[in-house]
Amino acid sequence: MSIKKQFLKSKPVCKVTFSLTKEEALDAEKVQLLGDFNDWNVAEAIDLKKFKNGTYKTTLDLETSKNYQFKYLIDGTKWENDHAADSYVNNGIDAQDNFVVEV
Repeated sequence: MSIKKQFLKSKPVCKVTFSLTKEEALDAEKVQLLGDFNDWNVAEAIDLKKFKNGTYKTTLDLETSKNYQFKYLIDGTKWENDHAADSYVNNGIDAQDNFVVEV
């Protein structure tokens, strides 16, 4: 798992790339990203692009000076955490942690 950040000098935006390896994605057919940036709405989930080597990636433009909670949804049934996240916070629902990217 990996999170890469590229802060833009021209505006208060950070390009954040979220990625999972084939092994981390559990040989999934589909990986989606949900979080504060899409109100945890499965209908607005962000599909990660699958590459030939099995890695999944997507890049979002996120407003800076904010924290965003997120998780990956694998094949529509399994929630996966990102251990490369900047921090963790209890989601208040089922004692599971949401992962946080700080930009």
